Amino acid sequence: LLGIWGSLLVGAAVTAESAPPLSTFLLALSMTNAGWLGHDYIHGIDKFTDVMRPFAAVAAGLGPTWWSDKHNKHHALTNEMGVDEDIATDPFLFPYVPDPENDSPLRKIQHLWFFVPFSFLFALWRVDTLKVAVDSVETKRPDAKNELWYLLAHYAVLFTFFPMPVWLPAVFLSGLMSALIVTPTHQSEELFEEYQADWVTAQFQSTRNAVTTNPFSEWLWGGMQYQLEHHLFPSMPRSKYPALRPILNKFAEDNKVPGGYRESGEFEILYMNWDLYRQVAESDAIQGSPYSRGNGQLGAIDLGNSPGAGGVGLGKLM
Repeated sequence: LLGIWGSLLVGAAVTAESAPPLSTFLLALSMTNAGWLGHDYIHGIDKFTDVMRPFAAVAAGLGPTWWSDKHNKHHALTNEMGVDEDIATDPFLFPYVPDPENDSPLRKIQHLWFFVPFSFLFALWRVDTLKVAVDSVETKRPDAKNELWYLLAHYAVLFTFFPMPVWLPAVFLSGLMSALIVTPTHQSEELFEEYQADWVTAQFQSTRNAVTTNPFSEWLWGGMQYQLEHHLFPSMPRSKYPALRPILNKFAEDNKVPGGYRESGEFEILYMNWDLYRQVAESDAIQGSPYSRGNGQLGAIDLGNSPGAGGVGLGKLM
């Protein structure tokens, strides 16, 4: 997998001047691939992954500290409203109908332009990474200075070998590809208003796997097609997930897990996510609907210790 990433990066660099559109596409694929590899390394499996922990910063511009802060909470409190940043995507995209006070005119058209905020995923993650990296240095968190150097090295290479007409659209294309992969596996499933004491059942209820149809998709999804396996065993190598699938399927049947083991085709799951946005767009606001940044509960985004605190973008203006 590292070889594929390296080949894509070299190919993008070689074609940056002679074939910019091809270079952009290859660079976007390398960024998405680097994100999945960095995701594996930051979760940690063995000594090798510990050594490779800075890979996401160097190869994708995504900091391990920011990723851990955000992603570990997502794993622990998946789809919990007000806590899980992965479903706090308003005011641009609403996975559930909001309270009128927290509504936005953009909700009514979200199913028509969802691909635009999707494409900003990596750009927003990069900005959040830099914010957390600088704050980590100021608060003297472990290895913070080294992490900042890794990020600076990433941008030095990016700006040296790739002109802006190549790297800028690559960031947005990689964001679109990544969002189309990570978003559907959770947002179309149960969303929780309260803390879920039965963590295992909550993972089954809030997660849907994707069944890929070809080797390219199997690679591009980066292990996220086995989202349930990953959530239950986050430090397990992704190569083991296919063997785990029938075991979890049987577990769900034997224990009568509500909804069972959930999986859909890779295009069906995308349609399900789009249809969710459509249904939410066509619904009237609901008085008392939970705020996406929380109400001060344990781990709530609105406590101010999260990049998502207080809303993002145009949220304050709408």
